Amino acid sequence: MEESRVRAALEAILFTTGKAVKLSDIAKVLDLETDAVREAAVSLKEQYEKEDRGIRIIELEDSLQMCTNPEFYEELIRLELQPKKPKISEVQLETLSVIAYKQPVTKSEIERIRGVNSDHAVNRLIEYGLVKELGRARLPGRPVLFGTTEEFLRSFGVSSKDELPDISPVRIEDFRAEAENEAGIKVGV
Repeated sequence: MEESRVRAALEAILFTTGKAVKLSDIAKVLDLETDAVREAAVSLKEQYEKEDRGIRIIELEDSLQMCTNPEFYEELIRLELQPKKPKISEVQLETLSVIAYKQPVTKSEIERIRGVNSDHAVNRLIEYGLVKELGRARLPGRPVLFGTTEEFLRSFGVSSKDELPDISPVRIEDFRAEAENEAGIKVGV
């Protein structure tokens, strides 16, 4: 294998794994001697240093690992400290819709409407500050009631839950037909 190709393969392996990889494992994968892999690593390390790159290759006993150039730690820390808006998955958005339109609502009612366990989705929505516990229902077991928060209203650009768009009767019929097809049953009104 050509030396530039060995360096490229080594770089791809170390980048993809993101952890220390034994020289012997790399050599086996590339069908080379361990010394040839070590030489390619040294060459790649020198190239990164010469070009003042943001990454480095370090040797840890008999392994190699790609890591960040320590000169850029301050920038990485500032990046990580920036507030991030969470991305809501389709499952979480569906769960949030049920809560927004049916609030106050219990988890068992959410699960009855969605047809699946919603623990994770509800917990994530609470973590994101979009849903909160409103109290307890006066039912056996006193289940928790969930509703939306002010953060939900801000995020969706409404001042109250009354401003949520109405679901058109046509859309409701479409949803009902889709549910009937999936379940193979007729849903009564």
